[in-house]
Amino acid sequence: MSTLPLSRITVLALEQAVAGPLCTRHLGDLGARVIKIERPGGGDFARTYDTTVHGLSSYFVWLNRGKESVTLDLKHPDARAILRALVERSDVIVQNLAPGAVDRLGVGPDQILAEHPDKVYCSISGYGSGGPYEFRKAFDLLLQGETGVIATTGSSDNLAKVGISVGDIGAGVYGAMAVLAALFERERTGRGRHVQSSLFDALSEWMGHPLYYTTHGGTSPARAGVRHATVVPYGAYRCGDGDQVLLAVQTDAQWQSFCRDVCDHLEWIDDPRFNTVPNRLANRDALESAIESALSAYTRAEVTRRLESADIPYGDLNSIEQFSHHPQLDARGRWQDVATPGGPMRALRPPFGIGDLDLPMGEVPAVGQHTDAVMGELGFDSVLIEQLRASGAI
Repeated sequence: MSTLPLSRITVLALEQAVAGPLCTRHLGDLGARVIKIERPGGGDFARTYDTTVHGLSSYFVWLNRGKESVTLDLKHPDARAILRALVERSDVIVQNLAPGAVDRLGVGPDQILAEHPDKVYCSISGYGSGGPYEFRKAFDLLLQGETGVIATTGSSDNLAKVGISVGDIGAGVYGAMAVLAALFERERTGRGRHVQSSLFDALSEWMGHPLYYTTHGGTSPARAGVRHATVVPYGAYRCGDGDQVLLAVQTDAQWQSFCRDVCDHLEWIDDPRFNTVPNRLANRDALESAIESALSAYTRAEVTRRLESADIPYGDLNSIEQFSHHPQLDARGRWQDVATPGGPMRALRPPFGIGDLDLPMGEVPAVGQHTDAVMGELGFDSVLIEQLRASGAI
């Protein structure tokens, strides 16, 4: 079997919630050993978000499979030496604790890299380092509001946040990307680096289109629900049987085919209201009403056949339950059973492939499941481990 890309890398995860855990889970997907530090007793507070997966949190099981859980009270005086020993044995430190927390613990990036210049240190935060918002508490909803994401989402009458934790996910993925770049550099130079990502910067990047459209065009894209803010037709359209179909028309060739082969309205091609993308946007209400009138002559299945024949991109407006049974997931073997403290669960495989490598899908750990084993690696005997546990340090 081929060696996994990060099989000789150890990651120390001082993490909680979503962004940090997603970053380190992806590193674990690539073969890294991930040692996750949790609070004695309760562990990562994401463990208590819900109890839907065999009594466990759906957030936690998603983000923390394959990790080793070690309990350590980072504020306990006896924990400092243990934490420093774990830092010394790690290649990568990832932290998304509250701003300033790692500096107060004596394991901030400046201190660690001064003592161990070969370490890769990744800090994930809400607003990034510096600036007046650096020490603000940050959660995904708040960052969606601050960066204008919510202003792009929903209908003309109602704002809506994105229904998944897009800021956390973006910061976690960019954090993992930065760690990989720093590890690659370390292979050449022998030196590590402090890398950073934040929810604010991730969402700022993703707001590129509406930001530039507004900055240079003078007006903001309108909120369009499940339709596109600036491209028409693009979105969900009702068919004659009441079902909706998602479709996307973006090129002149697609527009002509859509008019001719799907809607039977050849005259729309040269209609000055509809003959360019800007004109279709300016006359959106009239065009979309005309499209739904044309599609009302056909059932959803008939519209689908017409779209397919015309080579127009289309899709289904699935519920989450329908997505969980998506034929593409099943056909490509995207599901695999993973062990959890409550029993086996069906989990999605990592969202990337690397040749024919079989990427790991380790178990979801119980709180502190690996504490004794890792402490033993650090040279602590069973008596001392029990003394530390009795004192509340682990």
